[in-house]
Amino acid sequence: MKHIQWNRRFLAAAVGMTMFCTAVPVSLFTAWTADAADGAVLYSADFENGTNDFTARGTTETFEITTEKVHSGSYALKVNDRSSSWNGPQLALDSTISTGTEYVVTAYATTEWYCNSLTLSLQYDDASGNTTYSNVVSQTSDGSGWVEFNSKISFPSGSTNQYVYFECSDAGAAIYLDDFTLSEAPEVELEDIPALSEVYDGYFKIGTAIAPSTLASKTQMKLVQKHFSGSITLGNEMKPDYVLDQEATLAYMEQTGDDNNPQINLSACAEILQYCSDNNIPVRGHTLIWHSQTPDWFFKEGFTDEGDWVSKETMIVRMENYIKNYMEALETQFPNLNLYAFDVVNEAWTDNGTPREAGSSKSEDPNSSAWVRVFGDNSFIEYAFQFAREYAPEGCKLYYNDFNEYMPTKTNAIVEMATELKEKGLIDGIGLQSHLDVSFPSVSAYRTALEKFAATGLDIQITELDVTTSDTSEAGLEKQAQYYSDIFDAIVEYKDSISAVVLWGITDDGSWRADRLPLLFNGDYTAKPAYYAIIDDVPPLGGETTTTTTTEESTAPAETTTTTTEPIITAIRGDVNQNGKLEGADLSLMRQTLLTLDTTADLSDAEWIVLDMNQDGMVGTPDLVALLQFLLGQA
Repeated sequence: MKHIQWNRRFLAAAVGMTMFCTAVPVSLFTAWTADAADGAVLYSADFENGTNDFTARGTTETFEITTEKVHSGSYALKVNDRSSSWNGPQLALDSTISTGTEYVVTAYATTEWYCNSLTLSLQYDDASGNTTYSNVVSQTSDGSGWVEFNSKISFPSGSTNQYVYFECSDAGAAIYLDDFTLSEAPEVELEDIPALSEVYDGYFKIGTAIAPSTLASKTQMKLVQKHFSGSITLGNEMKPDYVLDQEATLAYMEQTGDDNNPQINLSACAEILQYCSDNNIPVRGHTLIWHSQTPDWFFKEGFTDEGDWVSKETMIVRMENYIKNYMEALETQFPNLNLYAFDVVNEAWTDNGTPREAGSSKSEDPNSSAWVRVFGDNSFIEYAFQFAREYAPEGCKLYYNDFNEYMPTKTNAIVEMATELKEKGLIDGIGLQSHLDVSFPSVSAYRTALEKFAATGLDIQITELDVTTSDTSEAGLEKQAQYYSDIFDAIVEYKDSISAVVLWGITDDGSWRADRLPLLFNGDYTAKPAYYAIIDDVPPLGGETTTTTTTEESTAPAETTTTTTEPIITAIRGDVNQNGKLEGADLSLMRQTLLTLDTTADLSDAEWIVLDMNQDGMVGTPDLVALLQFLLGQA
């Protein structure tokens, strides 16, 4: 008996999938809950017998066991009298966990009243003793119900003083906590689906951004190795805040009398860089010069926050020494690292095409720039590229990187700047961050920007791609998939100018925009409709079509049937357009056919042969996957 076997929502947006594990979760992390239960429970607290091991982060909080709001049982923990947003309940983990290992936190929390941001966070001291704070996930609490947290956490190797804690953006609101559990994260078997790196082999590198904690997750790293090993960007750890070492700089100044030679410390990024070096994974350096995440002391007399702002002439010397020391440290400590690209300057232009405002990195104004405060304008950009060109390793290409790069006035400002730098031989490419949303920008606006950047003759890299959607329903994910597909179509159109496409993260739950599900993989590591949308109909390189035929040399599975009046007469499995060969057009037609097919009753035997690519007597998404794998040479 013949059957239809497919999931229509996936067909609407993509090639299809072998198996769909979970529906779209009510909570962002519900999809992870079932897997998390497989891991051994290391610690739990239901607060039925007291506050357990939770303590206050600040000095004003009061702890009590309450019946006011309870998730289960009779009691919950209430933390009141908070004086700062970061005040709240914390749990020390040093004696419970191991560094470099992944865990799952499950908990229920709520607030006294509406709070825009109820956040699960981590704190630890890195290998150099610097304290690091990390927001894992933030959710809105309206105070009337409990917010579920199911999230993967880990701490980098060499870290100490590890804490997990809850904080709330409204310092006046009490936080309630119940049913807290810490479990070992199970290792998950990846789906048997085509690797993105192979789908786009010959087009451009496919990469992602990771953090040191990512290395602790065996499953995440398997996903990275399979799909994203073309390029790795460190999300934060190569930024100025992390590599500029104030203590070492002050010690060097005291020892030598040189007050213009900032010292570098690569401990925050060392673990990832060593991993990439050992596994020959290309690395994008991100970033040398940025108005944000750069300490004010770097621009001050005596390298202290209390000092006066230095002159432009002094800052030029400091910038050169900073870039020189940075590049020398990379080459010395990681001699085999493939540092193939570096964002020399990041986000120097506003959306209206003007330089940022003069200010401090500590300012709440996101347009505030200490570089502009010292230089008076964006003239620091050329100096940065001059020094990067002089000191960067051989083969490392230099990029200007920015967001909202598709805004016309900003596009024009970047193009004009990049053209001038190109004429002086100082720049190799332009990085387009591409933090997008299904509602903005339009694909045509994005394509127009690509056209303008490509016209400069410089290389283009899509450096931080993600696409948010506020509608996390099935229909919303289908819309997201279509948008992803259209954006990739535009990128492929300009493939001759584009050398890398980097996704800003691996799974939705680990994204900086997790609440709007911006990436290609769910928190349980299954592929989303967006993944399937961007592997569908990837045109052959050089405009050639796949030439698999039914000749003696062909490996295409073929069957011949009796001629009928149906459209398909001589049936080759997968040859939907009946031209005697298997190609990308067949993939598209098969998807369209299955999408519009409500019954198999009227299909002829020849049509069954064509559509039943995997020869299992059924028609559905597995046949799409089988055809795709065949075209990729994996069948």
